[in-house]
Amino acid sequence: MRVFVSPLSWTAALGTCVLLAVTGCGSDVTSPPPANAAVAAQQATAFIEAIKPKRDGRPVIAIVARNEGTETTDFLLTHAVLQRADIAEVHAVAPRSGRVSLYPAFQIEVTRDLASFDQAYPAGADYVIVPAMSEPALDRARDGAILSWLKKQSGHGARIVGVCAGALVVADAGLLDHRRFTTHWYYLDQLRKSHPTAIYVPHQRYVIDNNIATTTGITASVPTMLSLVEAIGGRERARALATEFGVSSWTPVHDSSRFGVNFSRGVSFILNKMAFWRDEDMRVDVVDGMDDIALAFSADAWSRTGHITVQAAAPAPVQLRSGITLIPDAAGSGDTQLLLTPNLKPIEQLDRTLCEIGSRYGISRREWVMMELEYPTPPSCDAS
Repeated sequence: MRVFVSPLSWTAALGTCVLLAVTGCGSDVTSPPPANAAVAAQQATAFIEAIKPKRDGRPVIAIVARNEGTETTDFLLTHAVLQRADIAEVHAVAPRSGRVSLYPAFQIEVTRDLASFDQAYPAGADYVIVPAMSEPALDRARDGAILSWLKKQSGHGARIVGVCAGALVVADAGLLDHRRFTTHWYYLDQLRKSHPTAIYVPHQRYVIDNNIATTTGITASVPTMLSLVEAIGGRERARALATEFGVSSWTPVHDSSRFGVNFSRGVSFILNKMAFWRDEDMRVDVVDGMDDIALAFSADAWSRTGHITVQAAAPAPVQLRSGITLIPDAAGSGDTQLLLTPNLKPIEQLDRTLCEIGSRYGISRREWVMMELEYPTPPSCDAS
């Protein structure tokens, strides 16, 4: 299984910056063709048709996590959207039941392990969602459980959806060879080098080839999950959720050429990381029924500034709106409090957070956070 370190390590950015200084290279992705609404609609329809359920009855969806590290938004958002849609039986699963460490923030409890899922659903899942996963020290004997399980689920006919750098996990399971794919911009070259027969598709936030779907960076999970909801539950169900989340469109339209590390971005990142005296803990008081999506967006964005460690504070474990159990941090301290704005839709909350980051750390730092999230829409901060 490959590694997805988040936020991007400063040593990786330094190496990239030096390379760019020497070679003058940047992203090798050219600009997309002019926007064409008909093409976008056609791409969206093709994805929805390709990912529709194969079997009768209520679909079964498994969202798999690695106990030692799974990306916060990739997991919490996909789980929350699918639970809220009420179109399928949705299960969070991991190699071991119990605690799952999310990164860059939070810990959760997962009650179903892979073996118990297989016992409950011997014919396999209809869909398996694979978030980005991190790895402090490779242990292929342990991580092989996830890879072999994904192969088995695919063999049963499950649609596998690799979210963000979850595409690396899907590829290591042998499921992207000779298939079209996309992934988080930072890990594109790594995936292409390790799996040279996989075929990269730029300028689409989500792609499907046979029963394997992949997405670009973290925030692409929103349009991808809405497309999956539409495929299973219909256009109106997806539209209602989109309105609830603050989303106007969920087509795969994307400008991949905007995302990549050039020399100026690399220098900005390194100078920011050198300002270690600005580092601080930020406390978020979590309560039962809290919105998973808004919480994930805010914690993820603040963490990616390179200066904030977000900690969940509560006297006991809490159950988020989706039903997932969040475990408070033991420290739970932090002089600065992360406050979610009441009544803001999740995308509005993300925009508000980005505006706050810009106010505190500057526009270049806000743009870096948007790069890591692969968020294509600059927020309007006039009213923030």
